[in-house]
Amino acid sequence: MKSTSFEPSDMEHRILLVEDEEHLLDVIKLNLELEGYAVIPVTNGSDALEKFRNSRFELIIIDVMLPGMDGFAVCESIRLENKTVPVLFLTAKDGAQNKIHGLKIGGDDYLTKPFNLEELLLRIRILLRRGVPQMEKQALKEYQVGKCKINFLNYELTDIRGNAKQLSKREIRLLRLLIEHKNEVVSREEILKKVWGYDVYPSTRTIDNYILAFRKYFEENPKAPRFFHSVRGVGYKFTPGG
Repeated sequence: MKSTSFEPSDMEHRILLVEDEEHLLDVIKLNLELEGYAVIPVTNGSDALEKFRNSRFELIIIDVMLPGMDGFAVCESIRLENKTVPVLFLTAKDGAQNKIHGLKIGGDDYLTKPFNLEELLLRIRILLRRGVPQMEKQALKEYQVGKCKINFLNYELTDIRGNAKQLSKREIRLLRLLIEHKNEVVSREEILKKVWGYDVYPSTRTIDNYILAFRKYFEENPKAPRFFHSVRGVGYKFTPGG
């Protein structure tokens, strides 16, 4: 039985289901639909990000071991723009370190394969009922960089000259990633995967152009940056103290 591509829109809860094992995808999807959920199935990380960015979901169920972009990377990318949607990991790996890592990067629950369907449904009900209101308080809403202020809710920046600028979604995602990893070098590959969702990486100029724009927004002297740094051959770093 092959999964359908229909996307119901009138049910109470919409669930994004990301699983590359087709049989398991079909079984989970069928059981969730019998419970009255609207289920959008995808089989890889890139498609999951595309669906997430173009629709609304109350829950994401995602396998960790996916082709190309794994479930952990998808979750980290989602958390750059949404801190509230619950994420439930499914995985064949039951090691404590994997569970800890999944929770650290923003997952809400972790279920090891093979699992009981009743347990899965119970965990889903708990996550949906909770609605994670606590996570909204933890979400990065505003951030000060020198004299500049970023508003992550309305995508607005007050730049070094005091002017209000409207940022793009991708600029906001990149800023959030760098700020959340302040004082750490973030590799080009990690940025392209989490912000752009690419499995095949384009030219490094893709990111360089954004970093150059950030220097114009935030730096007193863009040629001698205090905040946004390129680390040759490695990646990029944000230093809040300059």
